[in-house]
Amino acid sequence: MSNNVIKTGILSFGMSGQIFHAPFLDEHQNFELSAVVERSKKKAHLIYSDIKSYDTIDEILADSEIELIIVNTPNPTHFEFALKALKAKKHVLLEKPFTVNSSEAKQLFTAAKKYNCSVLAYQNRRYDSDFLSVKSVLESNKLGKIVEFHLRYDRYKYVIGEKVTKETPVPGSGLSYDLGPHLLDAAISLFGTPLEWKKSLGHFRPNTQVDDYAHFHLLYPEGMQVFITASLLVTEPQPAFILHGTKGSYVKDRADVQEQQLQEGIKPSIPLFGIESTNTLGVLTYFNDEGVKKHENIISKKSSYKQVFNDVYGTIREGKTYPVTENQIIQQLEILES
Repeated sequence: MSNNVIKTGILSFGMSGQIFHAPFLDEHQNFELSAVVERSKKKAHLIYSDIKSYDTIDEILADSEIELIIVNTPNPTHFEFALKALKAKKHVLLEKPFTVNSSEAKQLFTAAKKYNCSVLAYQNRRYDSDFLSVKSVLESNKLGKIVEFHLRYDRYKYVIGEKVTKETPVPGSGLSYDLGPHLLDAAISLFGTPLEWKKSLGHFRPNTQVDDYAHFHLLYPEGMQVFITASLLVTEPQPAFILHGTKGSYVKDRADVQEQQLQEGIKPSIPLFGIESTNTLGVLTYFNDEGVKKHENIISKKSSYKQVFNDVYGTIREGKTYPVTENQIIQQLEILES
């Protein structure tokens, strides 16, 4: 193993730790999955025999060998734990939402500069095959000037869940803070800062204490509109991406292939990892320069959340600019907290 490897600790070994972080750290040549915090059940060693398991966050932060801390704890704790890690001179990779408000995010960026560390947002959905297909269609210019963009994330969860931090009115709870960061990041990464925006929330499930419906309307220069919707009450998911331009349209269902594969225990190194089913092809319809209407089925390219860790390594070791910028994170949180 290279001496330049980044030894990494994860603050929680729940679903996100086991699914979205550990498998990639374990297989990535530039990272070492060194330690995890497990407050009660000790199960990480059953999968990763050499991993260190700490009882508390203070213990893992005291480990001088660890350079990078992944903060994947409940939303209201992100700011506190990330700040603690920065003060311990650790780089930080933060799950979404980055923090629950823009003021806390600004404080973290200030602290990162003070302690000469990086604080980075984990936005893995930038490397979903479905989203990458949207980027490829935009870059083809076959749609002409973009008029409107619809993004959706649909689920059906009528029964109130058991997770307190998601289903009770604590800072950063509700669907808007759960799925909103993914959808807003997609829009901001593609089109930049909107001129203005409006947020609407709904509470529809019986006895719900948090929003289970969220809609964001973003206005961009020259009248371009972005409509973002997340709902827990859609029994038949709608297309996740709809783009309309002056020359054509693109419609794409959500694939979510990587999360499904990871939950099934498929390792990122397996050749079939990150390859979409042919049942989820995107449909591009446009008029060419001769005025002839064309239809194309768009096959999404193989994708991997490993690219997030490539980006993290590039920033920490090689001084490259991280793709999810400070301004983008602040903008996203200002919309969420509006």
